[in-house]
Amino acid sequence: MADVMNDPRHMPPSLWAATAPASPPTTPLAGEAVADLCVVGAGYSGLSTALHAAEAGLSVVVLEAAEIGWGASGRNNGQVIPTLSRLDPDAIVAAVGADKGEPFVALIRDSAALVFDLIRKHGIEAEAVQNGWVQPAHRESRLKISEARVKQWGSRGAPVELVDRARMAAIAGTEHWHGGWLNRSGGRINPLGYARGLAAAAIGAGAKIFTQSPAQSVTRDGARWKVSTPGGHVLAEKLVLATHAYGDELWPGLSSEVIPVRSYQMATEPVGDNVHRSILPEGHALSDTRGDLYFFRFDANRRLVTGGALIIGAGYDGRLRRRIAERAARVFPQLGTPRFDYVWHGYIGVNQDRLPHIHELAPGVYGWTGCNGRGVALATAIGREFARAAAGTPMKELPLPLSPVKPVPARGFARRVAPFAVGYFRWRDTRD
Repeated sequence: MADVMNDPRHMPPSLWAATAPASPPTTPLAGEAVADLCVVGAGYSGLSTALHAAEAGLSVVVLEAAEIGWGASGRNNGQVIPTLSRLDPDAIVAAVGADKGEPFVALIRDSAALVFDLIRKHGIEAEAVQNGWVQPAHRESRLKISEARVKQWGSRGAPVELVDRARMAAIAGTEHWHGGWLNRSGGRINPLGYARGLAAAAIGAGAKIFTQSPAQSVTRDGARWKVSTPGGHVLAEKLVLATHAYGDELWPGLSSEVIPVRSYQMATEPVGDNVHRSILPEGHALSDTRGDLYFFRFDANRRLVTGGALIIGAGYDGRLRRRIAERAARVFPQLGTPRFDYVWHGYIGVNQDRLPHIHELAPGVYGWTGCNGRGVALATAIGREFARAAAGTPMKELPLPLSPVKPVPARGFARRVAPFAVGYFRWRDTRD
């Protein structure tokens, strides 16, 4: 019996699969297709690339192994966050150099705004709420992180502010945290609704999307790239590989430089009006400073959407229900012990240095790995830049720091032991 979370023939069950608008109709590729650009992967980066490239006048074909938004793009928490998960602006610039570092920081700074602009421009039905993203400090000592982030992002023009304990209690609806910081450009969406809306917009702009069409190989065919699937092939001058944590080894080393880490998501039954008005009453998305992250947001139907991490995945459903119910009740006493209507999981792509790795793999071939839990906004922005590259903008003029492909040493072993990092994070979260 196939694992329902990993069966490419069907969308995995989740809150988002139950509530997102229907996907635009698609079919598998049959025969030969010819295009200026072939995109492999119908997640955020692939769909953003396809939409922006089609709007620029390129003919575009997208190949998706399963369904639109089947991977992380349709399974995440739906928080739209214009930062990286670990590295702050000064560290990003130090890592990649000022020439590309500052433009890349600006790209990240504006990435959430891009998501909401696209939603408004194309009328995407994604339960979009741009009331800001807040990161509270779970220990008083972690306010130093908040202060540093406000200083670094604020000096670069981001709409950020430091939040004291009283204001954080009002934003969150609980005294659990010590203060923190807020970025007003962030927010929350139905992530699968957003992916499907991007796909519909790309199709409307002229792109062709073929689902149930896994790319099996990439070869050179004269002056073009040939991407083969079970039902046919695509010939294209330019190529974007946007499979991320769900990718096979289509390009030497690319999928091997990212570690897929399982992320568990959950949604409660709809809460009562009074409780709903008392938790995150201003509509913010929230994720705190813990390594074993606490994160919360509401959907459009008053469901509290949260989740957690486990070291051992066996029997995850019952264990998560108990663990996260206790956590949510502790953080939000007015919630009581919540009941969960949905529990699901997917994979996020983690790099060892927690910095996105962006590549020009060959002339006209682009790919990247390492969303590190920030994929909604970051992937959308990188996809737009890949479209500009495919349309002829030289890479040196784009705000993308390029790096060579660097496979993770002993990746198989690293993937097996990665879940055990949760234990370290839990230990570290109790210390200053």
